[in-house]
Amino acid sequence: MTTRFSALIAAASAAVLSLAGPVTANAATPENYGDYSLMFTRSAGQYFSGGSVAGQWAWSPQNASSSDISWGDSANWPPASAEHFIRSGDWVELDGYSDGQGKPVNEVQRVTSETVGDAGCTDMTPLPADKGRQHYVRWTIPATGYCLDAVGTITSTVNGSVVHFEHKQRWTPPAPCTNAYMNGQECIGQHEQWWDDHGHGYGLQIDRTQYIARGLGMAYAIRTTVPISWAADGRYFWSW
Repeated sequence: MTTRFSALIAAASAAVLSLAGPVTANAATPENYGDYSLMFTRSAGQYFSGGSVAGQWAWSPQNASSSDISWGDSANWPPASAEHFIRSGDWVELDGYSDGQGKPVNEVQRVTSETVGDAGCTDMTPLPADKGRQHYVRWTIPATGYCLDAVGTITSTVNGSVVHFEHKQRWTPPAPCTNAYMNGQECIGQHEQWWDDHGHGYGLQIDRTQYIARGLGMAYAIRTTVPISWAADGRYFWSW
């Protein structure tokens, strides 16, 4: 497998905090993932750890239904890597990875099985396939948490190499959140675990929680336990 996937996994590993107060739902107009992630705006942010810049993210919308996100070192921006997401109906799906924003996907991620269930990852049922892309997150935010479990492969169009993976996610609905630099925010939560065999025996590579703040975007707070115990908080958020 080439370096784009490696760089994204490394940045994600190096790239959340506990929520306070009761879980709430907006009974008027349902909120959506775009309200929090800002994936369809040219948005960006920097997160800090130990008082120093730890990394940066930025969305680059490609059209009305797709957007690329990059994660990387603020001092060496832009990185030569991006994840390509597509909105399809009421889902945001992960298509694969590229050499950078706006470039074609050359590491194609496809699922061989996907299930969805409740917040405790019980009562898991199969998800209908949509061109093999991974169902990453619901577009319309439900009032209760839910679990997604995807198993599949990442195939390089450059050299044909294949990585096998499993990606388990637990998404939580909007609730009050705070971090080291600001408070009074509302966040959705993503706890994710990632297994793969990329250059090593198959095993758990990432275990972390991220909170995504309404109107601010990604990496409002991150708490990682695998591969290391590590924490970061979003400090600066902007449009470009």
